Amino acid sequence: MSDERIYLDHHATTPCDPRVLEVMWPWYAERVGNASSTSHAFGREAHDAVELARQQIADALRCQSEEIIFTSGATESNNLAIKGLLQGQRQKRHLIINSAEHRAVLDPAKRLKREGVDVTILPADEYGLVDPQSVEEAIQPETALVSVMAANNEVGTLNPLDEIGNICREQGVLLHSDATQAVGKVPVDLSQLPVDLMSFTAHKLYGPQGVGALFVRRRQPAIRLTCQIDGGGHERRMRNGTLPVALIVGFGEACRLAVAQQEAEAARLRELKERLHFAIITELDGVTLNGHPEDRLPGNLHLSFAGVDGDALMSKLDGLAVSSGSACTTADPEPSHVLRAMGVPESLSLASLRFGLGRFTSEGEIDRAAAIVVAAVRQLRNL
Repeated sequence: MSDERIYLDHHATTPCDPRVLEVMWPWYAERVGNASSTSHAFGREAHDAVELARQQIADALRCQSEEIIFTSGATESNNLAIKGLLQGQRQKRHLIINSAEHRAVLDPAKRLKREGVDVTILPADEYGLVDPQSVEEAIQPETALVSVMAANNEVGTLNPLDEIGNICREQGVLLHSDATQAVGKVPVDLSQLPVDLMSFTAHKLYGPQGVGALFVRRRQPAIRLTCQIDGGGHERRMRNGTLPVALIVGFGEACRLAVAQQEAEAARLRELKERLHFAIITELDGVTLNGHPEDRLPGNLHLSFAGVDGDALMSKLDGLAVSSGSACTTADPEPSHVLRAMGVPESLSLASLRFGLGRFTSEGEIDRAAAIVVAAVRQLRNL
């Protein structure tokens, strides 16, 4: 393997920013305290650190700090939002999702269906978009929740949450969004966005793994969620367990940094993405762009390569970290459910690569990555 490895899998996880590690370290090495043990100074100091981070996250999303509930990550947040809401419903027992969602939404929906909840799975179009009209047509008097991801984790397509949210509000239905890939990369303004519940996580925006959050909008009537982890009454009795102070401190700093440099970083990533795309398609034919050509994450490039075997292609990318799909399903030999939902032929779906560019990606790495991919495809095509 080459010593000069190139990491282009930032949708799977991002490296922790050194500035984030710097603020976290004292909570591992020098400071001690349980944020719930406020009867002494150590606990109060930990509590204050958690609340400062909660405020940093709220500021980044333009919501109230009381609306941020800490979890172990976006998967738990999705489960808390979807199962937590539907399991507490006696009359409204209908859930609407779509076929291009992450497994962390699809699988909780499957479990709820086994428990007697009526689940509607809407189709996605050829870009992975959810049609707002299909949402409106699917809503019933019994509908309790609609869940639509903000940005697709594989092809990077951005969904029209504004329009979908307005439809849900007109119909008196709550809207949840898995915004794991969107927060910190594209603007998310919860003071304007008509979303009631939103899941996200730290490790997708250069924070630590192991901590995430669920936004729960304060409204009347209040949103009631059935707690999925019992014991202690933490986090407004929605999510129990001792809070990981160091991780939360890092989460807050990561959000602060991401929003502060979001516009400039997005522009830089778009330029690098176009550079990579151009370098590949000028050397190879039979390359298809998956996802929306414009309304997509700035650092996402998802390509299918005709005439090659997907497993063989991945094995040829020595030293280049890219993905053939979602990080949560790469052990699954089946074609990507997202690409299947978009109508991508199986032969192309199995020969697809997801490039996830990030904060520390350089032009030189982009040029080398393009050369590695071009050489691999040419070799497999015997060109």
